[in-house]
Amino acid sequence: MPNTPSTRRWEIDAVRGLMLVLMTVTHLPTRITMPLGQPFGFVSAAEGFVLLSAYMAGMVYGRVAVRRGVADMRRAFWRRALKIYACQAATLLFLFTVITFIGIQADEPAIKGLLTFYLAKPLEALVGGLLLVYEPPLLDILPIYVLFMLASPWVMASGLRHGWAPVLGVSVVLWFLAQFGLSQWFYDAMNAVVQNPIPFHETGTFSMWGWQFLWVLGLWMGASRNDPQSPAFQFPRWAVAVAVALAVVGFVWRHAIGQVPFGDANPQWNLFFDKWQLGPFRVLNLFALLVLAIRFGPALAAWLPRQRWLETLGAASLPVFCAHLVVVLLAISFMGANYERPWWQDIALLIVCFGTLHAVARISLWMDQGPEDDPPQAPRKLFRLRRPLPPAL
Repeated sequence: MPNTPSTRRWEIDAVRGLMLVLMTVTHLPTRITMPLGQPFGFVSAAEGFVLLSAYMAGMVYGRVAVRRGVADMRRAFWRRALKIYACQAATLLFLFTVITFIGIQADEPAIKGLLTFYLAKPLEALVGGLLLVYEPPLLDILPIYVLFMLASPWVMASGLRHGWAPVLGVSVVLWFLAQFGLSQWFYDAMNAVVQNPIPFHETGTFSMWGWQFLWVLGLWMGASRNDPQSPAFQFPRWAVAVAVALAVVGFVWRHAIGQVPFGDANPQWNLFFDKWQLGPFRVLNLFALLVLAIRFGPALAAWLPRQRWLETLGAASLPVFCAHLVVVLLAISFMGANYERPWWQDIALLIVCFGTLHAVARISLWMDQGPEDDPPQAPRKLFRLRRPLPPAL
């Protein structure tokens, strides 16, 4: 396997690898699924993975814009979007063929529940899935990645040319509206123009309008690292103290009460922590962890031994993510959504799963090179980089 390019940030790859491990453990039905779900508070691995992916996209493709121009950056984003779409389409077809066949033959309720709409209307589900409208459970994150990638060239160009304040302002407004049903309103509006056979509840659990805020935030943070005049992300002591308090409260609350902060008796209060709409208290918990990661992460990375297996997973995040879906779907098809099987079976399943993911990562890194490996070129002065917003979040 070739050496990791010197331009890669190994610590970010390691954290992304950790996020992939946590997502895999969460999706794989074992005894450790519930204890390791949202282990740091009312924040899941998905939030960290999206934010880090956007950060890397902003840093890598922002460098492409500075060195080779916006047109090359746009093409690089589109190539990546096409690659993600191909992965989504391949995973979807795998679900509709292999997994469907196994699930029906084994009469597995978990698989039949996951494929309810497809089993009822296979043609509509296939076309809707390829159009990124129908999004079955577990396969509902890559479609919004594709849409974010397609929109990112305009977001990045606007931020680099005119500053990030207007971009972030619009993003915050869309996130706020998402808390009051923007996704349902948008679906109804589009359905009034073009009749959509896909029910709203089958269009994915993640709210694109809520989660775009994390993507735009990550793009800004990553793109700002290409400006040599950009200050380091630093926070005053009071902000760090508040972040520590919020992180501790979130951690203790989650592990004392469970993953539903107010229980089933107060569903209206749980919306403040809602994962799918990215509720405000969840964002607050995430920001607290982000502040702590920026403040103490470098010292922690220097003190801890490097976890190169996590770096390998994080450096090949897309193929590893797709491979984890394949392993999880196969496990559910053959073993069911059983969280009480013997420990030796869970241990064997985890060993096979992570051995497969590591092999996929190594093969992928050997075969592929990302845009960060492009040779340096003289910057084109097509526009002047604006100084980023103050780092306080």
